[in-house]
This record gives sequence, C-alpha cells and structure tokens, in this order.
Amino acid sequence: MVINGVAEVSDADFVAEVIEAELPVLVEFTADWCPPCRQMGPVLAAVAEEEAGRLRVVQLNVDKNPDTTNAYKVLSMPTFMVFRNGEPVRSMVGARPKRKLLEELEDVL
Repeated sequence: MVINGVAEVSDADFVAEVIEAELPVLVEFTADWCPPCRQMGPVLAAVAEEEAGRLRVVQLNVDKNPDTTNAYKVLSMPTFMVFRNGEPVRSMVGARPKRKLLEELEDVL
C-alpha cells in the first residue's frame, strides 16, 4: 500500500533506514490483509507531511519482512514503534485518530 510521504522499508534496509536515521522514525508494522492498517493510510500521510523535518514515517509489511517483525516481537497489526538514536522508545498497538497519534508522539519528538 503506497502512501504519500511514507516510505516502505524491509528487513534488508531496516538498519540503514530506521536504526541509523538521524531523525526519529515512526514505523508502522502493517499487513495488506489488515483493515485498520488501511484506515491509518491517510493519518500517516498527514503526520508525515505535518512532522516533516522532525519525524520520518515508514511502513514495514510484516508478511514480507518476518525477521524485523520477529526481532521486535510484533504480534498485532497495526503496531507503531518510534525509534530514536537506533532504539525503540515508544510502542503503540491499534489504529488511532491523527490527533491521538500526534499526542502520543509529542514526548518522543
């Protein structure tokens, strides 16, 4: 699922794109078969646009990238993780409105 302003990352480039990123990175662990994940598309696009320069937003398809999914023990979709300086600093499970997502990101940005 392609979302404006939201890059897709994989097991192969996760370290370069997320762990070594200079900005904090919001990763959505997602799946094509997950309706709440699809609902989050417009929310993630809006957050990526509003927080450009402060936060990078990416998606990881759990079905295509089992190594990263298992490494972070992701069991439910969508799971959101914020990585800062290579470390996961916040984890959230389930779809949420943009306002709530931004509130939850405030203290990690």
